Amino acid sequence: MKVLAAMSGGVDSAVAAARAAEAGHDVTGIHLALSRNPKSYRTGARGCCTIEDANDARRAADAIGIPFYVWDLSDRFHEDVVEDFMAEYTAGRTPNPCLRCNEKIKFAAVLERALALGFDAVATGHYARLVTGDDGLVEMHRADDDRKDQSYVLGVLTQDQLAHALFPLGNTPKHEVRAEAERRRLQVAKKPDSHDICFISDGDTGGWLSEKLGAGSGDIVDHASGEVLGRHGGAFGFTIGQRKGLRIGRPAADGKPRYVLDIEPVSGTVTVGPREALTVDRIAGIRPRWCGTPLTGELHGTVQLRAHGDEHRAVVRVDGDDITIDLLDTAQGIAPGQAAVVYDGTRVVGSCTISATRRVPAATA
Repeated sequence: MKVLAAMSGGVDSAVAAARAAEAGHDVTGIHLALSRNPKSYRTGARGCCTIEDANDARRAADAIGIPFYVWDLSDRFHEDVVEDFMAEYTAGRTPNPCLRCNEKIKFAAVLERALALGFDAVATGHYARLVTGDDGLVEMHRADDDRKDQSYVLGVLTQDQLAHALFPLGNTPKHEVRAEAERRRLQVAKKPDSHDICFISDGDTGGWLSEKLGAGSGDIVDHASGEVLGRHGGAFGFTIGQRKGLRIGRPAADGKPRYVLDIEPVSGTVTVGPREALTVDRIAGIRPRWCGTPLTGELHGTVQLRAHGDEHRAVVRVDGDDITIDLLDTAQGIAPGQAAVVYDGTRVVGSCTISATRRVPAATA
């Protein structure tokens, strides 16, 4: 096949590109320039959007022996990922920009351009497995290495996108990928993994949002008594389940720590309470994205609610574009805006955006 390899400048995408070339595909490497001002994005080895990352990707492509280009998608990234991130926080929700980037950039904008240029598939260094069933549909499954599995952030991909995707690392543990990079003499073999949000240069999400959205204020109130416990400088600086940084100044009556339970964006009110009040047993979801045939009716499977979170046994019910997830294993700290990814065994069925949760009464939590 004619394959476009998305190369972030890290070890995973470099080895994925090398494997695609070694398999006999006609491979071209590309690096995505996602920042309008690369110096404003994360520096060092923590991100994937800097000038040095582009240089690392170019050196890897040279070592592999494949053509290499840089594609400027900074305007599309700013509109579809950065502005969406700000809008979600303004609305009191907690988005996952990595899912949005996979949905809107890597497997939409990039794939669309790749297909228009005559490429058959896009290869990335994500840890997930693709299996073609007897019916011709491409199934996405969890990676063999549970610690590196990235199927959660790929749960937004549709069948059309999966049919043109390659994930060459899905069957390989991370330590073997690094060892292979050493054997291939790729300079990124020991480069640390990227983490955090790539477009927030210092990792201070609250500070970044405050700079972009402006200062705000509101009350911090106790969920049981309604007592005002303090003031804050912007509701976007809080997330559901947050414990640290509340700056309330005095402990709860029972001496236990308080957690953020709710964020009201219009008034700016942040409600706090005990940990047990975070427990939820039902989730409402919207905007479903199915990886294969759309789910109808009811599924007894599992859901994952965070990128590195646990699986929860659940019953998933679908009514058009509305999803109801009853958790057989309760969860805590689940916020609207997060993604719920549905699994049937290791197979990714699809995902939805969490719109609301139902808390378990304190007496039974």
